[in-house]
Amino acid sequence: MRSFIEKYIVVIIASIIFLVTLLTELPFYKAVTFILEFIVMIEIVKMVTDFIESKRVRLRFVIDIFIIFLIRDVVIQVTQPKIDEEKILFLLFVIFVFFIFRLMSIYYSPSSKLKDIDR
Repeated sequence: MRSFIEKYIVVIIASIIFLVTLLTELPFYKAVTFILEFIVMIEIVKMVTDFIESKRVRLRFVIDIFIIFLIRDVVIQVTQPKIDEEKILFLLFVIFVFFIFRLMSIYYSPSSKLKDIDR
């Protein structure tokens, strides 16, 4: 039983969230918004605990938080009755820019192995 739960934990959690959404008659876009906000909070807690342990803020965590937050905004904009295409395109562009920053933070990290591969 334990191996089954460990293997299918994501499906179990998603099913529970789906059932709660159905039972509470919460609109689906609000449920997705809450889940994405929860993921942002997880990333913030991860960043704070890493700061407490290592006494430094990793750029990767900060960029991840912004990317997830912007994805949340895109999902909210797409699920609204009146869709503002310009705002969505702008948010997607900003996500792309942060994604480029994320790749640069990995490549130029002091502990990166990617630099050694290129040489």
